[in-house]
Amino acid sequence: MKKNNDETNGEINIEEFISHKEMTSMIQKALKEDLGSGDVSTLAIINNDRVKTASIIARQRGTIAGLPMLINTFKSLDSNAVFTKNKNDGDTVEKNEVIIKIEARIRALLAGERTALNFLGRLSGIATAASRYAALVKNKHLKILDTRKTIPLYRGLEKYAVKTGGCHNHRMGLYDMIMLKENHIKAAGSILEAVKKCRAKYPNLKIEVETTNLEEVKEAVRAGSSIVMFDNMNDSEIIKALEITKNNCLTEASGNMDENRITALADTGLDYISVGSLTHSVQVFDFSMILN
Repeated sequence: MKKNNDETNGEINIEEFISHKEMTSMIQKALKEDLGSGDVSTLAIINNDRVKTASIIARQRGTIAGLPMLINTFKSLDSNAVFTKNKNDGDTVEKNEVIIKIEARIRALLAGERTALNFLGRLSGIATAASRYAALVKNKHLKILDTRKTIPLYRGLEKYAVKTGGCHNHRMGLYDMIMLKENHIKAAGSILEAVKKCRAKYPNLKIEVETTNLEEVKEAVRAGSSIVMFDNMNDSEIIKALEITKNNCLTEASGNMDENRITALADTGLDYISVGSLTHSVQVFDFSMILN
């Protein structure tokens, strides 16, 4: 998985988040999980290698993400499969719209259907949610971030979907940015001591400090934090905290952030709001595959 930052830069390539090798491995494991010793329903009724066309149809309005996973799922079952795309990742799709047609062996189409739609449905669900959140802060200084609350081994895909939908990525993991949470600070003895040790060990990494009250915000600023997070503070506390951090560091608010709160905080001067629900409790996008 490649390191990523929180900025969007034109067209997004899924291989910035997950390599083709990793993608192939994930698809093979997913197909093995579903197919086991074989698709007995299809094997019982399809006794030849006839080629047919299938349409993937959106059953709701939203934003598409995950087409490379769908395409490579079917390619892994039929290397001669041909795809005609009506939409690309990041596009808006309307209910009952055909987003892609696949010409392949019937056995491959039926065997790969559920695995392909599982990938496409989850990632499009995330992208659709991200698009909705991004619209709340359109033309605002504030950016919406994802978190590390992802399905294990799916992080690259899920963060790709977040970015495809128009929101931004926080750190990819524990390796690319320092974030000092409550337990780190307790272990170090104080915010000042924790930041001091981190800066000595990793002078080139950003340091974000989680704070829960105004005294901790003051200490994080004194320590020279790159970013101060306001964790589970109410709106009035966030306003006061922003007065303390003003012109000293970047700021992030986190915890119980719904669309109403984001709208209310959009013009306060906050730099970031992180939203775990972008990935941890997203509604899967509804697709179906119909043989033509």
